[in-house]
Amino acid sequence: MSKSSASWRSSDRIPVAVVGPTGYTGLELIEILGRHPTIRIDYLASARVPTPRIDQEFPRLAHRLAGHPTGECEPIDAAKIAVRCRLVFLCLPHEAAMEHTPALLARGVKVVDLSAAYRLRDSATYERAYGHTHTDAAGLPRSVYGLTEWFRDEVRGCDLCANPGCYPTAAAIALLPLLRAGLIDPSSIIINAASGVSGAGRAPKPNLHYPEANENFSAYGIGVHRHQPEIAQTLRLKGGDFGAALGGEPLFVPHLLPLERGILETIYAAPATAGLDTLAVQSCLKAAYEREPFVVVRDDAPTLRDVQRTNMLHVNGRVVNGRVVLVAAEDNLVKGASGQAVQNANLMLGLDETCGLL
Repeated sequence: MSKSSASWRSSDRIPVAVVGPTGYTGLELIEILGRHPTIRIDYLASARVPTPRIDQEFPRLAHRLAGHPTGECEPIDAAKIAVRCRLVFLCLPHEAAMEHTPALLARGVKVVDLSAAYRLRDSATYERAYGHTHTDAAGLPRSVYGLTEWFRDEVRGCDLCANPGCYPTAAAIALLPLLRAGLIDPSSIIINAASGVSGAGRAPKPNLHYPEANENFSAYGIGVHRHQPEIAQTLRLKGGDFGAALGGEPLFVPHLLPLERGILETIYAAPATAGLDTLAVQSCLKAAYEREPFVVVRDDAPTLRDVQRTNMLHVNGRVVNGRVVLVAAEDNLVKGASGQAVQNANLMLGLDETCGLL
């Protein structure tokens, strides 16, 4: 037994790995885990050659590497990770996540995958949405969708958690209570969403160049965005009879905001019954989330500043001119990615769900 393996068995600090730490989700994860009271980062792994030093990639992280002897990344090696770590956060492209997940699971390591590799239960749907073959379709039945507030019990007992997409997180949390209560017509849902540029990742792209994105606002992927089938799947799985009755996918229109971070979604739906009012909508949301530590039901519409750099999601619902209008706000890098990943990892490791996040 290695020294590091022995140490975690006798320590109250649980060792984890962050694989692919040089993107924005990796940066956010290291920030969160650096202040986590029970988890420590033991292994940073990168496919880059030569492997980078994370404290040189992101100099601000030098003080966040508690438990990690250096900022040096190591190659991705499932056998070495399994000796040293109990859980792995995968911050990799979808194809790379499929490549490494089976080997990690086979060695008894729990995995929280922040890519879309295991979110969609049907491989054909995945291939249509992402444009390439799913190379680990056999692993899909093993994965649990990590929308913590709605899949908590499943996440607690799983070894492979598919962390949700940022847009689907806000959409599902806003819509599911109303669908389950039969208050809205599932065929009428329209989701207008806007995200800061960090949602597109760290790789440079022409439309994210400062002169293009600054003081600009644009729609993209109208009706064909990869997150649209993910939203539909969640509404069908957890939306009760009304969710199960969802025919096609809800119309989803994402927009690019000239901001670093944050998602604001404005969602419209027709009432399923006559006489639905704001009080009933708000009461439904409050009943669903009154005990949830990371969801706040607001009496007014939230803004991005209310949630940036937190794991909170704020939502408000009302009826206006015969339409239900929901407004949901979250930080795409925290509740929409790395914060929710830690929330799920806490459950998988038998910790309090809020550990390191409040």
